[in-house]
Amino acid sequence: MTTSPDPQTTAERRVCGLVNGLAQQIADHVRQAALELGLTAPQATALREMTGPMPMRELAGRMSCEPSNATFVVDKLEKQGLVERRAHPTDRRARQLVLTPEGSALRARLLELLARDSPLGNLTPEQQHTLQGLLVKALDRP
Repeated sequence: MTTSPDPQTTAERRVCGLVNGLAQQIADHVRQAALELGLTAPQATALREMTGPMPMRELAGRMSCEPSNATFVVDKLEKQGLVERRAHPTDRRARQLVLTPEGSALRARLLELLARDSPLGNLTPEQQHTLQGLLVKALDRP
């Protein structure tokens, strides 16, 4: 005997499939942009998330990875002259990451590439804002 699936379960399964599909499209889009700039996807993600000087732990959180993984990525970016580690202005025990002029220029180019044919490009800014709000609520984050 077959039972009908619960509508809530069916809706949740569909949403999960759509979120996974969107995440895959975004990851593929980041990889393509990274490849075009001679970067790895994690390097591109780090550059995208570096909106200003920040500690490694904050960058790792934005990249959704462990600080040790972010350190590995930043080490490579530093060797390429794109990022510098500097003393934190208010905490002498801490270091913060800062984009070099070359890093800032490459980040700007990356953001241009990511904006082009973005998986979210079919959504208006208002729809993107609504989607962001729904995802934040689903993740139960402020």
